[in-house]
Amino acid sequence: MLRKAIKIMGVGIVTMGFATSVFAADVVLRLHQMLPPQATIPAKVLEPWAKKIESESGGRISVQLYPSMQLGGKPSDLIDQARDGVVDVIWTLFGYTPGRYPKTEVFELPFIGTTAEATSMAFQEYYDTYLTDDKAFRGLKVLAVHTHGPGLLHTRNSAIEKLDDLKGLKLRGTSRVVNAMLSSLGASPLGMPVPAVPEALSKGVIDGTVVPWEVTPSVKIAELAPYHTEFSGRYGLYTAAFLFAMNQDTYDSLPADLKKVIDNNSGMALAQKFGQAMDEGDKRGYDIAVKANNTIVKLDDAETARWKTVSEKVTEDWVKEMDKRKMDGTKLYQAAKALIEKYDSK
Repeated sequence: MLRKAIKIMGVGIVTMGFATSVFAADVVLRLHQMLPPQATIPAKVLEPWAKKIESESGGRISVQLYPSMQLGGKPSDLIDQARDGVVDVIWTLFGYTPGRYPKTEVFELPFIGTTAEATSMAFQEYYDTYLTDDKAFRGLKVLAVHTHGPGLLHTRNSAIEKLDDLKGLKLRGTSRVVNAMLSSLGASPLGMPVPAVPEALSKGVIDGTVVPWEVTPSVKIAELAPYHTEFSGRYGLYTAAFLFAMNQDTYDSLPADLKKVIDNNSGMALAQKFGQAMDEGDKRGYDIAVKANNTIVKLDDAETARWKTVSEKVTEDWVKEMDKRKMDGTKLYQAAKALIEKYDSK
């Protein structure tokens, strides 16, 4: 019986992640997300966040980490899983639920984002200013929002050295806004979550993908798409908007002191940590591509300006769409731009 009890406790310790024992925690939070545990955000932000929550709660909160969609479903299901209480905490992209959070799309527009740290902090202030009363977020306790760093192109067979090289290429995009941008530039966009990219590249379903350097190691981009195209200047081709959120009922059920633990590890400081991890990940991903002797093309100012000019219509169309939906797209776009400049200048 003693051996059986020890075995049960051992399983509990593993299952509960960082808890001292299965019986120690008052609250268990299941954190579900789509990337493997060694990827940048799971390893550098989510795991430390879980440990910090557990430590600051005195072990009363335990966080179970479920990477790679281990609890089932698709990445596009994550927001509903959190909203419906299937899981307690999720990390995902807004773009996986197209059209549901239109005001966040401003941070996905072409050539708007700079570093992940600056753009993430801008996005967090934008959320705090314009989105806290948005009905689309009902059922969710938003812990932080953030972006990745400058987005770029990665292709299988040849380098993209000028705008005309994109014509007809099947490129994976991250969201409806990014897909609209790729289409405007002459490519044929295919939407898919990032975990599906390696198989799509290896089977030739796509000719390339847009992702930041940060995620390239976890999805073998340097190996599968060894041609990389960057852009001159401070701005990336695009960026993606991320959500880190908790089931609202789970949060509401916590006693005041445990709510304070969650609150103390949410908001701007957390958004900044996400951004810093993304920027550091960009350096690692770039170094891996260099070490592999991959082809890295950086478009000059004149060629980059061509891409910006062509993609401007995507921004104009988005602003018009938001204006038509009574969301004041002009105001939102100008606010996002100003906030990015504010944090990028620090």
